[in-house]
Amino acid sequence: MTSPLAPGSTIGILGGGQLGRMSALAAARLGYRCHVYAPEADSPGMQVAAARSVAGYEDAAALSAFAAAVDVVTFEFENVPAATLDILAPLVPCRPGVEALRIGQDRLLEKRFFDSAGLPVGPWREVASRADLEAAVAALGLPAVLKTTRLGYDGRGQAVLRAPEDLDPAWERLAPRPLILEAFIPFEREISAIAARGADGAVVTFDATENRHHHHILDLSIAPAQVPAEVASAARAHVARLADGLGLVGLLALEMFLLPDGRLLANEMAPRPHNSGHWTMDACLCGQFEMHVRAVAGLPLPDPARHHDAVMKNLVGPESYARWPDLAAQPGVALHLYGKSEARDGRKLGHATRLLAKGSLASAGDPAALAPV
Repeated sequence: MTSPLAPGSTIGILGGGQLGRMSALAAARLGYRCHVYAPEADSPGMQVAAARSVAGYEDAAALSAFAAAVDVVTFEFENVPAATLDILAPLVPCRPGVEALRIGQDRLLEKRFFDSAGLPVGPWREVASRADLEAAVAALGLPAVLKTTRLGYDGRGQAVLRAPEDLDPAWERLAPRPLILEAFIPFEREISAIAARGADGAVVTFDATENRHHHHILDLSIAPAQVPAEVASAARAHVARLADGLGLVGLLALEMFLLPDGRLLANEMAPRPHNSGHWTMDACLCGQFEMHVRAVAGLPLPDPARHHDAVMKNLVGPESYARWPDLAAQPGVALHLYGKSEARDGRKLGHATRLLAKGSLASAGDPAALAPV
């Protein structure tokens, strides 16, 4: 695919979650149809798609039929098996690409990629055996965080080790192996930055964002991050460097730890739209989902300038979700619900973003006080 997709073309999306849903809605704004492929029949993405395939990610026949029905393929979460893209790639363009998927779903490959790109990271060790764990703890000290290298998100697949007696239970619980041990980082705050890279190699970046978590799940995103200008600039430069290094076509998010001395350490990346970028849907002329669609469709990437400050609140679990009528009635608040059929504890069911005059966060005290409630 060397020229932009014409309106009316079909974008295939692997995965039917809320990121696929919001990508499909953004694609419709640009005149594209979306065909969602996922194992679950009534997923949020399928509710708004023009076409649906309900099949497993290893079903070669279903994947071949899917490839024949679309003009380009992307994915909405990085735990799609790389083997799925190996089947699709010879049949249809796949963006961001197989290599971005492989690295984004494996923490060991991710850390090595950060190193190769020249990004600073915290100390870490690969842990393939119980003896490796002992050696890693001896090298890094305690506390430390033991994580699965694959399939972990929102606090799943990890354990904080604070004392020697924590090692055995964590080792027995966490799988698949190998694991990775990361030194505990006494960071001041977490920030993230998102880059889009087009088919022509052009890269644009959104403003750096501060993220606050509750029970290991993103609770608030504050945009722009209230950090020194040089820190925000460095965050955007880091994610742009990674996007170029991967050669991806699409979106890339990078989470970073801000240390008390002003340094940034790369933590995790995601080659897809990201929860910490949801504020861009309402506070930027071209939000992250439209930017992702533009990239995979071969369209030009516009300036992602922010026209409002924003505080985004995740609606997680039944209690938070129950506030949606009040949020829908509040002026200056944009409400997004994901169409999920069951409100379970720990499940992301929607988000709400409060828009504020550009520049107002700088004098607002604690931005969390402005979160939609």
